[in-house]
Amino acid sequence: AKPFDVEAFLDALYGYGIIAKAFKQDWRYVILIDENTKTGPFTMDLIEPHIALTHDRIDFDVSNLSLEKLYTRDLGMRVDITGSPSSIQLETIVENIRRKEFQVLRSIDGENRPNTSGTVAERIEKMKSRGWKPIGKPLNFIPNPPASYNAILVPYPVSTVLYKNIVTAMETINGARVISIEQIKNPDIESLYEYMKKQISKECRDNDPNERELYHGTSGDAVEGIINRGYDDRHFSNTGAWGHGAYFADDPRKSNGYVNPDPKTTRRVIFYNKVLLGIESVQTETDATLTAAPIGHHSVHGAGGWPGFQFHEYIVYRYGQALPYLKITYTAPS
Repeated sequence: AKPFDVEAFLDALYGYGIIAKAFKQDWRYVILIDENTKTGPFTMDLIEPHIALTHDRIDFDVSNLSLEKLYTRDLGMRVDITGSPSSIQLETIVENIRRKEFQVLRSIDGENRPNTSGTVAERIEKMKSRGWKPIGKPLNFIPNPPASYNAILVPYPVSTVLYKNIVTAMETINGARVISIEQIKNPDIESLYEYMKKQISKECRDNDPNERELYHGTSGDAVEGIINRGYDDRHFSNTGAWGHGAYFADDPRKSNGYVNPDPKTTRRVIFYNKVLLGIESVQTETDATLTAAPIGHHSVHGAGGWPGFQFHEYIVYRYGQALPYLKITYTAPS
């Protein structure tokens, strides 16, 4: 692929009546768009290759570059503009800007707050006031870890709705206090999960893989194992009520029952996960002989509300069917 031609890019924008300026820095171009709009301009960053986490992340993607699968998943604006195996389609970039559509690339802080000054929520409202329209779900892009690491953890924004909802849910555990919530970035497990999502979607009505956000409690070496290798079927529970699988719950009180405090810090860990349930086999009787979901199904749903099983349980049996998304560190009485 040819190196990115910033002058051709600006000329193409001008053809649509969009006035933009480019500023070259050591490791990026900064494109200034809508400079004379009353609410102020916004920027588009085209960034040289790097893996460092020292540079701030980009808030918005107006270029549709995240469609390039050979780049990092949910890449947003972080693009190798010096040449790569995948080309950047100038026409696609310009068309998205012409339609005035953008995608949020990080968690939206400032939602549902009376004072949103300086938050992403405020910036979104400014974009809307200019006639721009947000598309898709907000992403929370984190650059890949260095090649020698499987995963990295990044603090999840405290002011987001999800953070607050998780804290509220965790407080249903008697005496629980959340210490931190961190987002897990493991590109290998994410790729495996995306592959499974596509395969399961093909077998589901309306291509809906029935993705749920569920809790999983664990202790000891399993914590690092899940962060680095995901839910590996070689380490699935052999003693569960529905056989050899990875067990999840929609209520953290259930997951807390499987967590032991760290002997040195007394802290505990529950993972908040994305899980592909697909077609569920809903069961009201246990079956410890299961090593896979019943034929025609992708998961088992142990329905709660009967003696010995107060909570709902969800079991998957295939590697890559669950993605550890957030690590919740907390304390709770034994």
